[in-house]
Amino acid sequence: MAWNETPDGNKNKDPWGKNGNGGGPPDLDEIVRKMQKGFGGIFDNGSSGKGGNSIFPFSIGIILLIAWLIFDMTYLIDQQQKGVVLRFGEHVNTLDPGLNIRLPRPIEKVTKVNVGQVRSITHKATMLTQDENIVDVEVAVQWRIGSATDFLFNVYEPFPTLRQVTESAVREVIGKSELDFVLTEGRSEIAQKIQILIQDVLDDYTSGIYISSVEMQPAKPPEEVKAAFDDAIKAREDEQRLVNEAEAYRNDIIPKARGGAARLREESNGYKARVIAKAEGEASRFEQLLIEYKRAPQVTRERLYLDAIESVFSNTSKVLIDNDNGNSLMYLPIDKLIDREVKKNLNIPSSKFNNSNNQSSSSTSSQNVPNGRLRGAR
Repeated sequence: MAWNETPDGNKNKDPWGKNGNGGGPPDLDEIVRKMQKGFGGIFDNGSSGKGGNSIFPFSIGIILLIAWLIFDMTYLIDQQQKGVVLRFGEHVNTLDPGLNIRLPRPIEKVTKVNVGQVRSITHKATMLTQDENIVDVEVAVQWRIGSATDFLFNVYEPFPTLRQVTESAVREVIGKSELDFVLTEGRSEIAQKIQILIQDVLDDYTSGIYISSVEMQPAKPPEEVKAAFDDAIKAREDEQRLVNEAEAYRNDIIPKARGGAARLREESNGYKARVIAKAEGEASRFEQLLIEYKRAPQVTRERLYLDAIESVFSNTSKVLIDNDNGNSLMYLPIDKLIDREVKKNLNIPSSKFNNSNNQSSSSTSSQNVPNGRLRGAR
C-alpha cells in the first residue's frame, strides 16, 4: 500500500484524511518528476520546445563563474608568510598576514613565501689551515628569509647560492687560522666570523636571506694522520696539566711568602720602636746624669764607676784582686765556694737547715741595713 493510499483504497486522500489536491503536503513523486525534467532541460539545451528551460543553464554558469572569481581573488596569508603580488609578471605589492583580495588570474598572481620558518644547511669538507695542516670541518648554518621580494627576484637560485657562499666563507676563515686554534678554543670565534662573512656577502647580493646562527662542530684531523695528532693532543694535555700544577704551587707559595714578609715587617717595626724608645730613654737618663754631674762631678763619677763594676761582676763567678804594692794577683774562686756551701747545706737536717736559713736571713737583713746605711751615707 502506497503512503497516500487510505485503507478504503482511495489514493486521492493522504494519510491525514485529506484529498491529494487539497492544502496538504505536495506529492513526492511529482517533485521527483519535476527535478528530472529540470536536469533534462540542462542537457538537451531546450530541445523540449519550452523557452523557459534555456535560461537555467546560463544562470548556473554565471553562478559558477562568480564562485570561481571569489575563490581566485581571495588570498589567506598565514602569520609566518608574506604574499608577493605580480601583475602581468611585475611586482606591485607585498601582502601582509590576513585575508586579502586581489585581481583574478591571469591579471595578478600571488606567491606565498614563508618568512618565519628557520631553515638549516650543513657543509662538511677537508680544508687547509694557515700553518699548512689539513683538518676536517663541519658547519651548520641556520637561516630564514628576511625579504620575500629580494629572495624571489634578486638571486636566480638562492639555495645553491647560499651553499656556495657558506663554503667560501668557511674556507677563508679556516685558511686564516692555525690548527691549534681551530681544534681547541677557537671554535666559537671561528663560527662568529663565518656568520659575519656570510651575511656580508648575502647583503651585497641583496638576496633577502638572514643568517640566524652558525654552529661549528669539533674539528678533526684526517684519518691518515690521526695517530700523530692524538700524540700531539696528549702532549698538549700534559702541558696543560703541568701549567695547572705550577699555578697551584704559585697560589700556595705566594700567600705564604707574603705572610712571612708581613711578619718580618711587623717585627722590624717593633724592633725599630723598641730601639728608638731605648735610645730616647738612654738619652733622657744621660741628660739627667749630666745635670747631677754638673752639680757634683766627683761623686757622680764615683757612683757611675761603682754601678758599672757592679753590673760587670754580677754576671761572673771569678774575681781577680790586684795588689798595688806587689806584682802578684789574688784569685778568688767564688763559684767553687758557692758550690761547697750548697753541698754543705744539703747535708744539714731540715730543722737545722730552717734555723740556719732563719739565721742567715736575719744576718743578711742585719748586714743589708748597714750596707743600706752606708750607701745612703755615701
